Amino acid sequence: MRVKNKTPAPIQITAEQIFREARERQEAEIRLPKQKISDPTEGADYRLRKRKEFEGLISRVGWNKSVWVKYAEWEESQKDLKRARSIWERALGVDALNRDHTIWLKYVDMEMKNKFVNHARNLWDRAVIRLPRVDQLWYKYIHMEEMLGNVAGARQIFERWMRWMPDQQGWLSYIKFELRYNEIERAREIFERFVECHPKVSAWIRFSKFEMKNGEIGRARNCYERAVDKLGDDDDEAEQLFLAFAEFEDKCKETDRARCIYKFALDQIPKGRAEDLYGKFVAFEKQYGDREGIEDAIVGKRRFQYEDQVKMNPRNYDTWFDYIRLEESIGNKERIREVYERAIANVPPAEEKRYWQRYIYLWINYALYEEIDAQDMERTRHVYLECLKLIPHHKFSFAKIWLLAALFEIRQLRLKEARLLLGEAIGRAPKDKIFNKYIEIELQFGNIDRCRKLYEKYLEWSPENCHAWSKFAGLERSLYETERARAVFELAIDQPALDIPELLWKAYIDFEISEGEFERTRALYERLLNRTKHLKVWISYAKFEASAMESDVEQKKKCLQNARDVFERTVSYLRISAPELKEERGMLLEEWLNMENSFGELGDVNLVHAKLPKKLTKRRQIDMEDGPAVYEEYIDYLFPEEMQANNLNILASAYKWKKQRVASED
Repeated sequence: MRVKNKTPAPIQITAEQIFREARERQEAEIRLPKQKISDPTEGADYRLRKRKEFEGLISRVGWNKSVWVKYAEWEESQKDLKRARSIWERALGVDALNRDHTIWLKYVDMEMKNKFVNHARNLWDRAVIRLPRVDQLWYKYIHMEEMLGNVAGARQIFERWMRWMPDQQGWLSYIKFELRYNEIERAREIFERFVECHPKVSAWIRFSKFEMKNGEIGRARNCYERAVDKLGDDDDEAEQLFLAFAEFEDKCKETDRARCIYKFALDQIPKGRAEDLYGKFVAFEKQYGDREGIEDAIVGKRRFQYEDQVKMNPRNYDTWFDYIRLEESIGNKERIREVYERAIANVPPAEEKRYWQRYIYLWINYALYEEIDAQDMERTRHVYLECLKLIPHHKFSFAKIWLLAALFEIRQLRLKEARLLLGEAIGRAPKDKIFNKYIEIELQFGNIDRCRKLYEKYLEWSPENCHAWSKFAGLERSLYETERARAVFELAIDQPALDIPELLWKAYIDFEISEGEFERTRALYERLLNRTKHLKVWISYAKFEASAMESDVEQKKKCLQNARDVFERTVSYLRISAPELKEERGMLLEEWLNMENSFGELGDVNLVHAKLPKKLTKRRQIDMEDGPAVYEEYIDYLFPEEMQANNLNILASAYKWKKQRVASED
């Protein structure tokens, strides 16, 4: 609840007062009165009463370890060791307590405190037989014997323990025990048994350091070599082994050996587990190596980074390109091929071209490397063929691969194989690039009949391709086959659908103009105007008529008149059939005016001036979906005939008004 009155209370109280009052109000702790025993009878009664209490507890909760411990310790405090031993033995008779090593430890501790050594030995023997996997029992047993100076007995206990193959710490304790008494050969034998029981890197490293400490460099090196032979590169801790081996050789001033170990380790260990190894190798080369060695170490570090990246995302093809470029800068063919093979093994997940566009360049670079750098033509051919097998041509294809494979065969003077490849490409995945390149190749070899057949296949596959029709006609024209070229153009313009028809018509018209066939050109323009009335066609037609003139003045006048006739037809069409195309009509008149100016004295500018429109700036409203309407300015054209019609309308309105006024006055 909210506090309404925030003023201080008249009586203030501190935290100290609160604690003091709480302490005063606490009830006093009830403690048993201290009992003083004054004669043996009272002592006997007291012991009898306590024993009955303990026996009652044992009968109720005999599974509770603390009850037995307290009972035995109380008997020990009464100096009755015989009864205490009896209680400990009864506790060990319980199965749950017999497997608890703390009971054994407390029992033996009692015997040792009271200096019953043989009793303690017997208990330790029973304990380690009952619980041989509890290391603490062995440690305590050995420690007791060593404190008593019984070294041979301690060694015998160690041997009994080692038969159970304990963990590494147990073996190391045995070794330290022997070293305390300067038993080097015994310690070496124990180390041999230790590495057989625990063939791990840490065990071999400890063995080698032991030999190194004792000045046995040859033995230490032998330990490392044996460890490398046994563990190899499959062990998870192999990196640690090689690092220790290299550091050992470095301490022995054997830099060449250390460098060889580093390089061998980098070749054997997977890149994902060699991060520390690369760092140590780079530091080693910076300390002892030359410039080339340092560069090799840095390259190895970069190689590790690329390995880490491709491991996280194996389909990151840009990383593979960088990795391959790094290996190519080094020049190791086997490693370069290995990286290429690993890269191309990561096929895109779906059969969609967008996923394959970067991946396909791995194959291309691989083939170019084999051809140019490795000079292995058989491997190059194999790479191209494997790539073509891998691509799903029924869904998409890459013209670049087909063409590169065919051009490679041509460079190897295998024209037949190149034609087979290009023919297969046309049959399985026809593309414009493949047709054009195949035709270009055959044209370079002078096989005109093959070029014609290829153009026929090309146009059967893509009859709407205007570029193909134009190139086919251009081929025939270059061979001075005018009739063939004209026939190709006629076939082209008769097609029901074309992708860029204006390109084809322009090429046909330019062809006839270049041949000097002006009548055919006019007929072509008339046929084109029957299909489209586009402004550019009219202007082109008029410019053709104006340019198709000879040096004779009469001929010039005739050509000029023909051009004017075309312009007149265009103006008439736009005025009657398309009155809304005012801007196009204005552009046409400007072109006509420019033509008349270009003819000089023969031109008649006034003829066009009488038809030019008047430009007016107007405003129109534009409705907006999400706001108020806005206005924009635009240019409108007012032609002379529209002006006359407006004037006639004004006169008619004035006459009508005057007639109404006279009628009203009458």
